[in-house]
Amino acid sequence: MNQFPCRPFLVEGGGETVHNRARESLHSTKKALLMILSGLSGNEMFCLGEKGWLPGNIVVGNSVYSLGVIRGFTSGLKTLSGGEIESITELISDGRHAAITRMEDEAVKQKAHGLTGVVSDLKKLASGHMEFLAIGSAIRGREYTGPFFTTACSGQDLFCQLDSGYEPRHFVMGNVAYALGLGRGLLGALRGFTGGEVKEYSDMYNHTRHLALTRLEREAAERGANSVVDIQTQIIPFGPGVREMLMVGTASHNPVLGDLKRPVTSELTGEELWNLTKMGYSPVRLVLGTSVYALGFAGGVASFFQSFARGEITQITELIYEARRNCLAHIRQEAEDLGADGVIGIKVHIYELGSGFVEILAVGTAIRKNPDVSVVSSQLMPQAIIRDRDTFFDLTHAAAGPQERELNRK
Repeated sequence: MNQFPCRPFLVEGGGETVHNRARESLHSTKKALLMILSGLSGNEMFCLGEKGWLPGNIVVGNSVYSLGVIRGFTSGLKTLSGGEIESITELISDGRHAAITRMEDEAVKQKAHGLTGVVSDLKKLASGHMEFLAIGSAIRGREYTGPFFTTACSGQDLFCQLDSGYEPRHFVMGNVAYALGLGRGLLGALRGFTGGEVKEYSDMYNHTRHLALTRLEREAAERGANSVVDIQTQIIPFGPGVREMLMVGTASHNPVLGDLKRPVTSELTGEELWNLTKMGYSPVRLVLGTSVYALGFAGGVASFFQSFARGEITQITELIYEARRNCLAHIRQEAEDLGADGVIGIKVHIYELGSGFVEILAVGTAIRKNPDVSVVSSQLMPQAIIRDRDTFFDLTHAAAGPQERELNRK
């Protein structure tokens, strides 16, 4: 027997029927289903909307590894000789790709056509584990019929890339886990007494950076791309005496570039790439050069005594100047070998490695004149140029002492 009456009945105090309430409930359910939780900003949504894209939900993928297993790898004899630790490289790569795959699966379940703003991260957990994390914002095209894609770029950058003819294919990465090693450390220490470039260090740093780039290019080629744009480079601590060199970017396809044996690569921002295309140029390859210099025992003594008085420390000034000139010479030579017309967007970074050593790193994009490239818009709209600003700042770690920061990292 049916316990519920079929006809509508009056609700006490308002004359509202169950049917009316049911309609309101259905309306609320539809609103809940339509609600999105996106990582895109207002500027990003506006730019993507101009290209026919609608925002979807933020999606996450992860993969957790035991730090005990990782410590076993890092404590091996390979760390003594220095260079790449292949087992660690493979472990990190597997962890990052597993997280990305799960993120993509989640986006496909949500009927997304693509993901933008993809980030690959790793975090040490208090439980003695390490989590590989992938996060991106889903988007849907109003009339899109192509394959599912992922990008590393922001909404503004994606607008600029699409307007310049670069169609996204997949988020790609290249990484190298490496250690300086005790052997190189002893040799470098002996070389450090005289000062000048320590070739053993410079060669290893140059090798690891180019190895990461080569792996990024290979992954892009496997995805059917002929270009990788918006490349970002990070050097990340990983275990005792181990660092990861990570490059991420968006594997894309530009029809006018044709079939290439090696995809073109660029670290230019979206608007820089658009301006370059507007001027009739296309990127050739990301170029980089590294020089590691020892300040030297003599320079150290001289600077020690000179630090008591005001004035320039000439010896160190000349050494660092020479280091910059040397790594820029690496870039020039690499660009000439590529047949480039020039190198733009060069950024020079200096790092103090400790024990009187400094590293100078120069990175830029080699370019070449290409009359076939063109842009869709006559000029970029303001929303594609505006950079989103941060509105949340956590200064607790910055204010903490060394011991507290170490605990926060664990």
